[in-house]
Amino acid sequence: MTTRYEASAAAAKEMDVTVQSLGVREPNDFAEAFGAMERSMPDGLLMGADALTFLNRRRVFDFAAQHRLPAIYAADSYVRDGGLMSYGPDAAETAERGASLVSRVLKGKAPGDLPVEQPTRFRLVINLRVAKALGLTIPPTILVRADEVIE
Repeated sequence: MTTRYEASAAAAKEMDVTVQSLGVREPNDFAEAFGAMERSMPDGLLMGADALTFLNRRRVFDFAAQHRLPAIYAADSYVRDGGLMSYGPDAAETAERGASLVSRVLKGKAPGDLPVEQPTRFRLVINLRVAKALGLTIPPTILVRADEVIE
């Protein structure tokens, strides 16, 4: 998550945008993060994907809807559950690569001899129902580039 934050902060700096990190480590941290955002309302949300954020995703969806905040998530499962959009590694590719690595280990390859792999396919998923509820119009040029559009 630190690496993701640093990458987004560096990209934001290039666009003269400020990124405010509101890390959460346990469920109670969400209330504190929401309070910080209410004191200084952001223009949008960028949320990483991990077990904690996944388990608390509905709270984030509700906060975003209540405050009409566009939000982007790191995994498309968030969008299918009520998030606005996601951009992140293709889960199928990640699973295939993981299975391939397991197979190679089971066939005798030493784990330390296997390469560290990074995703090569990324997916953009947009939920138009959420966009409409937020009063947003997604430009057609973005919609045609999306890998999946939920209507």
